[in-house]
Amino acid sequence: MTDLRPWVSNAVRLLEADANRSADTHLIAFPLPPEWGIDLYLKDESVHPTGSLKHRLARSLIMYGLVGGRICPDSVLVEASSGSTAVSEAYFARMLGLEFVTVVPRSTSQEKIDLIEFYGGRCHYVDRAADMYAEAERLARECGGHYLDQFTNAERATDWRSNNNIAESVFQQMEHERYPVPSWIVVGAGTGGTSATFGRYVRYRRHDTRVCVVDPENSAFYGAWQTGDAGHETGTPSRIEGIGRPRMEPSFLPAVVDEMIRIPDAESIAAIRVLKERTMLWAGGSTGTNLGGAFRLIARMRQRGERGSIVTLICDGGVRYAHTYFDDAWVADQRLDLAPHRARIERFLDTGEWEDDV
Repeated sequence: MTDLRPWVSNAVRLLEADANRSADTHLIAFPLPPEWGIDLYLKDESVHPTGSLKHRLARSLIMYGLVGGRICPDSVLVEASSGSTAVSEAYFARMLGLEFVTVVPRSTSQEKIDLIEFYGGRCHYVDRAADMYAEAERLARECGGHYLDQFTNAERATDWRSNNNIAESVFQQMEHERYPVPSWIVVGAGTGGTSATFGRYVRYRRHDTRVCVVDPENSAFYGAWQTGDAGHETGTPSRIEGIGRPRMEPSFLPAVVDEMIRIPDAESIAAIRVLKERTMLWAGGSTGTNLGGAFRLIARMRQRGERGSIVTLICDGGVRYAHTYFDDAWVADQRLDLAPHRARIERFLDTGEWEDDV
């Protein structure tokens, strides 16, 4: 029997070297009036080598497979992904000399498809997002490959206690701020792995920080959290790539989530356009969903006379969505009216007050 330990050891070294080279991501202060007594920070995950928060997840998933003996030198890595996770997994697969195939919905942005193929990955298309899982399992069986299964393994593969996970990084970076322990962490849910990491970490470290998960239209997470029904499904894909799922994924842990807020898709897109104009930060749609939740929580804190800080994420860069979220023709084709949402955001940034109805 061939001893695979030397190959696995070198593969682990390569992953660790990538982590050391890329160091950590920046924590950026969003401009709010200091007299509000509330600070908002954006952790910019778009600066990872593959341009998104999913770089962390992909590295963790492949490390999990390596040390568990499920990835070998001749393994074909298979995934079901709406785009960004597959981009990052293709990058790491190429680094390790492994073949990578991902099942993606046909609606995935061309920019993401191009990136997957740039890193040597191959895309296998399905018409319905709900069919990705079964098709990925079938492909893995047929080729004797390893199904990375981000939607099941995200919360298992990530070391939520330490090892420079995103939660530990945020709290270390906040140490010298005027409110070093955030009142709220605001994240979206795609696999559920990020909210699981933050939710576990703040309990483990005994912080008073609460975790808010924001959810786009057509996603099952919000309904499942509200009703307690783990089998809740919508059967409809999300327009906000990277978050929102037609079913509640196994990696989503509702018990560690303190609050959920559903954000309209038009608001998510309006928010990233305002973000670009006010800060020159060009982000994807899921960042806009995050901002929608953060703005609501800030307004609530101000109304209650509370002071503190809120941290959310820039999940990926806006260049991937130049022909969708930042394209007026695409927005019109989706029958989305950004104007009332944009006006509400602008009023909030001027006054600190949030209007519930637009």
